[in-house]
Amino acid sequence: MDIEFNNIKELYERLIPALNTKLIELKRNDLDYIKKEDIWNYLKITRWSKANNLLLYQMVDDILNLDNNEIDEYVKGEIRKKIIKPNLDFGDDVNGKEEK
Repeated sequence: MDIEFNNIKELYERLIPALNTKLIELKRNDLDYIKKEDIWNYLKITRWSKANNLLLYQMVDDILNLDNNEIDEYVKGEIRKKIIKPNLDFGDDVNGKEEK
């Protein structure tokens, strides 16, 4: 029985049980800051975008067998990218006078 999806959202929704199962495992390993969207995004970028004729069972297998350290490093890297640094450009000096 071949399952076809009309769009990526349907595919994502079909994979939610596998994603939730992986989340339970991650939480047991104190990686509770990782979300199912992180798992999806990581696999979509690193594995699935390069695959041809990918089958549902292969995607489930990728989710369930994803190395916890891999996803942990990916999420930490994404967090580091989003860290906001202070904007120290006031246009004047610290005393409120324009620099000359």
